[in-house]
Amino acid sequence: MKNAVTGIITAYEELKPAGAGVIAIDGRAASGKTTLAAALAAETGGAVVHMDDFFLPAELRTPQRLAAPGGNVHAERFAEEVLPFLRQGRPFCYRRFDCHVMDYGAPAEIPAAPVIIVEGAYSLHPQFGRYADLTVFCDITPQEQQRRITRRNGEAVWPMFRDRWIPFEEAYFSVYPIRQTADLIL
Repeated sequence: MKNAVTGIITAYEELKPAGAGVIAIDGRAASGKTTLAAALAAETGGAVVHMDDFFLPAELRTPQRLAAPGGNVHAERFAEEVLPFLRQGRPFCYRRFDCHVMDYGAPAEIPAAPVIIVEGAYSLHPQFGRYADLTVFCDITPQEQQRRITRRNGEAVWPMFRDRWIPFEEAYFSVYPIRQTADLIL
């Protein structure tokens, strides 16, 4: 992980604009996106926005919406509550969706930071445009993915990932060239 963090920081420093910068980390479930984002934030003094906070609420989960690649994320809310504030260099907050209670929870407060790291599947959805200075794709083999998910979430949860969440992600990755257009692949 240390080598990955060092490599990302080096690449970012070469690209970084004046003012607040943005790194976006997309990738497959259990590929290390959240862990990497936390390590980058600790190393850079950055702040993290989690795409899991943009889980699609029940009232928007129509068959048409879920059939669209990347349609299971609340992209409209991310575009409204996060994108306009990423480069302002000021604190901001957004509504955090809590999938355990299927409702909005406490707001996420993002402090002013030299870099904002947006992490999670769908963070590089083409609908958002090229908003990040550096884009990273985290990959993982199917076997390691299953091992990590069962270790993290338990054996009982694996079928839900295998049958629902991973197919959603794979549909998104098959339609949009997220991996192919990332600046770095880990």
